[in-house]
Amino acid sequence: MEEARGENDVKLKQEGNVINLVVKDQTGNEVHFKVKMKTRLEKVFNAYCNKKGVDPGSVRFLFDGTRVAAQSTPEDLGMEDGDVLDCVIEQVGGC
Repeated sequence: MEEARGENDVKLKQEGNVINLVVKDQTGNEVHFKVKMKTRLEKVFNAYCNKKGVDPGSVRFLFDGTRVAAQSTPEDLGMEDGDVLDCVIEQVGGC
């Protein structure tokens, strides 16, 4: 009986709206994060920048080619487990 309860607890935790996201930079390096569906992606951005030692203002994050706003959540963007966010260096210029 104890084992059955333990298995149910594990299922509930897995269904607790936690997904794995991958942040990939332009060189192909990947950093993996476990994120709740309602967590603002700003937390992921800041954690990634701290880990890589880059200024958050110098990079942009893209999901499926579209820029991601810091206040967005994985739920807002329809993200699934294993989705990839691309991290690119912001380019400023033009006429």
